[in-house]
Amino acid sequence: MERALELARSAGEAGEVPVGAVLVCGGEEIACAENERERSGDPTAHAEMLALRRGAERKGNRNLSDCTLYVTLEPCPMCAGAVLAARPDRVVFAAFHREGGACGSRVDLTPLAPGIRFEGGLLHEESARLLRSFFRDMRETFY
Repeated sequence: MERALELARSAGEAGEVPVGAVLVCGGEEIACAENERERSGDPTAHAEMLALRRGAERKGNRNLSDCTLYVTLEPCPMCAGAVLAARPDRVVFAAFHREGGACGSRVDLTPLAPGIRFEGGLLHEESARLLRSFFRDMRETFY
């Protein structure tokens, strides 16, 4: 999760919502990403989506059942859907996302994935602080 937080900080410095994701298989990082929506102009370029895509490319297989996805913010419905399709063993997220989380906060898609363990709250405060700071700075800039 520390690595995902580094990526989130990098995203924030680039003007992206500070979210980072790391995909680990067999104890080895095989893919990582930070949010790239603003830079790429791609509305699906969330950190989780990019990490899952890169991990599947690296493995040469869409099935990531021997992997763990670490992400600094609870996945949204789009990203949770991608997780369901990729089937990692585990998803560990830091901050809960009351407004848009799809792993129990706003909606709960986890019952659709009985073989995937979802765990929230690891380094929650660090991630939440980073997100609050980013959005506070944005409000001050624009208002």
